Amino acid sequence: MPAAALLAIGLVAHDDKKAALVDWSVAHQAFLSRHRLYATGTTGGRILQALPDLDLTRLRSGPLGGDQQLGALLAEGLLDMLVFFVDPLSPQPHDVDVKALIRMATLADIPFACNVATADLIVAGR
Repeated sequence: MPAAALLAIGLVAHDDKKAALVDWSVAHQAFLSRHRLYATGTTGGRILQALPDLDLTRLRSGPLGGDQQLGALLAEGLLDMLVFFVDPLSPQPHDVDVKALIRMATLADIPFACNVATADLIVAGR
């Protein structure tokens, strides 16, 4: 896929990683502003507080179905990249949904970043 191609990017973060995703989004605002963005509800709201002009579609909150909505986009081949900042130290009440989303991203064979370092490398490669 050419670097200039419009991408559909999913954005989601566990509670303790939302600030890191917002910071990452601010640092990569120029990149993100050139693509279609989808984010789970709370994460998307936090990103839009920092970047109100970003074209971002907010889905439901992760535990209320937002993870499944992102998974559905993946299953339909409608996401090209997933940035999911995972908190490996905190238990997640909707852990089954989280694992399903990670599995879907892997099956879809799309770039998938679970931390800042990986997300930075993916963006640098675009």
